[in-house]
Amino acid sequence: MNLSRILVVLLIGVATSAAHADVYKCVEDGGRTTYTNDKPAPGVKGCTLLSRDQPVSSVPGPKKSATPTPSTFPRVDDGTQKSRDNDRRKILEQELSSEEGLLATAKKDLAEQESVRNGDEKNYQKFLDRVQPYRDKVKQHETNITKLKTEINNIR
Repeated sequence: MNLSRILVVLLIGVATSAAHADVYKCVEDGGRTTYTNDKPAPGVKGCTLLSRDQPVSSVPGPKKSATPTPSTFPRVDDGTQKSRDNDRRKILEQELSSEEGLLATAKKDLAEQESVRNGDEKNYQKFLDRVQPYRDKVKQHETNITKLKTEINNIR
């Protein structure tokens, strides 16, 4: 019985060490990249040892388009784009204002709920369970405000 346990531990150790082999990234002169666990011969250039925590992908990335955007591709003139950006900014600022009002209301509702202790809430967990939806609502409005501000800042 002890011998079988030792064999299982040894097999697991061998499998684990194989899974954590050194990986080398080699870039050939033509730009072709290959990954290997074979140590390159001394003097071979273009191969680097990857760290163990660096992810390795064997799926090739998308090829870069060698052709530029065709001249027939529809383009928006700067004035139209600026107008669209301004409209978008106004809409987002209105949403932000609305969301800030909803946050104020949600905070007020939360404060009211936290100040009241019902008679059936002798167990503190019952109080927490009752108040949690109000806290979630406040957190959701705060998250929405953060995202709206980020969107507004990303407008050109």
